[in-house]
Amino acid sequence: MNSPPAPNSADVLLFDLGRVVLDISLDRVMACWAGHAGCTPNDLAARFIVDDSFKHHEIGRIDDAAFFANLRQSLGIAITDAQFLEGWNAIFTGEMPGIAPLLAGAARRMPLYAFSNTNPAHVAHFSQAYAELLSHFREIFLSSTIGLRKPDAEAYDHVIRAIGVPASRILFFDDSAANIEGARARGLSAIHVTSTDDVARALTALGI
Repeated sequence: MNSPPAPNSADVLLFDLGRVVLDISLDRVMACWAGHAGCTPNDLAARFIVDDSFKHHEIGRIDDAAFFANLRQSLGIAITDAQFLEGWNAIFTGEMPGIAPLLAGAARRMPLYAFSNTNPAHVAHFSQAYAELLSHFREIFLSSTIGLRKPDAEAYDHVIRAIGVPASRILFFDDSAANIEGARARGLSAIHVTSTDDVARALTALGI
C-alpha cells in the first residue's frame, strides 16, 4: 500500500525502468521465439523461468551468447542467437503512457536517476531506442554494469552511496513488490507503481 509522500520530503527521485518508464511485454518475446521455433508461445512461456542463468546475465557474469545458449537448452528450441536477440528486444513496447511529461516536469525541479535490473542486450537496445526519454536521468544504474541486482541489499546501498544523499531523501518508484520491500528495508522511501497514475499522485503530493 502506498502512503503519499509529504511535501518536500525528497531531494532525489529514483525510477525503475521496466513497467515504470518503459512498457514491456514478455508475451511479445515468446511470440517471436515461437514463430522462429515452430511451436506455440504458451509452450515456451511454461518453460521460461528466472533461473541462475537469467540472474547471472543481469549482473554481467555471463554474456548474451551464454544466456541464449542456456535458453536454447531450457526452452528446447534450436534458434539462432540473432533470432533470440530479436525476440529478447521485442519485450519493449514503448513508453509507459503519460510518463514522459511527468519526467520532464520533475527533472526541472530535482535530480532524477534510474535503477534497473537489466542485461547488456537490453541496455544496447533501449539506450538507443528511448534516448530522448532516458535523457531526463542524470545517471542510470544498471545491474549488469554494477554487478548487483534488486532486491539485494547491496544493490540499494551501492546506488544510495553513488547518488550521495541520505536514503530517506530518495523516493524510489518500482513495479515489483519485492523490490519496494527491499528498498524500504535499506531506508528508501518507495512507491509501488501499478500505473503511471501512481507516479503522478506521488509527484503531486511532493509538490511537483
